[in-house]
Amino acid sequence: MTTAQFDCQYCTASLLGKKYVLKDDNPYCVSCYDRIFSNYCEECKEPIESDSKDLCYKQKHWHEGCFKCTKCKHSLVEKPFAAKDERLLCTECYSNECSSKCFKCKRTIMPGSRKMEFKGNYWHETCFVCELCLQPIGTKPLISKENGNYCLPCFEKKFAHYCNFCNKVISSGGIMFHDQQWHRECFLCSGCRKELCEEEFMSKDDYPFCMDCYNHLYAKRCAACTKPITGLRGAKFICFQDRQWHSECFNCGKCAISLVGEGFLTQSMEIFCRKCGSGVDTDI
Repeated sequence: MTTAQFDCQYCTASLLGKKYVLKDDNPYCVSCYDRIFSNYCEECKEPIESDSKDLCYKQKHWHEGCFKCTKCKHSLVEKPFAAKDERLLCTECYSNECSSKCFKCKRTIMPGSRKMEFKGNYWHETCFVCELCLQPIGTKPLISKENGNYCLPCFEKKFAHYCNFCNKVISSGGIMFHDQQWHRECFLCSGCRKELCEEEFMSKDDYPFCMDCYNHLYAKRCAACTKPITGLRGAKFICFQDRQWHSECFNCGKCAISLVGEGFLTQSMEIFCRKCGSGVDTDI
């Protein structure tokens, strides 16, 4: 480059003996270079001049002194950082603001550390322990009860009920019958062995029976319609001597009027209202 050529590419001022900057192999005086090519700082909005260090992240620029955590204002130069919603945060502020909190100790679960998740909450791996033995649960089976998590052996030791049928632990749900616990799948009809958990049933000598088996084996029969009398859902029935009737079947054998709560007369196996029975030989 000759002396004549050693001029500022923009203002043509001589650069002999002066500080200059090369851009695409062309020399510029510092003033022209800063005015034409300088990036503007995201923080202070001032140009980052050629004698200042230009820090760039995702096509944005900062003065070295402006490159700070948005929250705590500590310098991020040569330090790890993270970005959230176009804000720069140091790792500590990012963790406090964005990372999960441990359900047990309430401290931040730092990025990169292992965390355990259960029912929408998070724990440090070392905080996710059995309430009774205090051993880490990790990925082992657990049962949650009374705001605590328990490994299976400790849960059985502290809380479990045992099925009256199979003598195994009832870990959840279950059915109570005559002050005894049953697995739903173990609560069966004592006659046909079908499951009763969603069925109506009757009890005989402390044994459960489905309605079909109970009616077949034990239910009294209505003297009028011969159908079983169960007494379910508060159904009423009438007893007289060794016979029973559904309340809706307890009617005069001649005029069919209801005899519930009324006086009646009998003849052999028939029952009559007083009016109809007065014309026949009856038993009182």
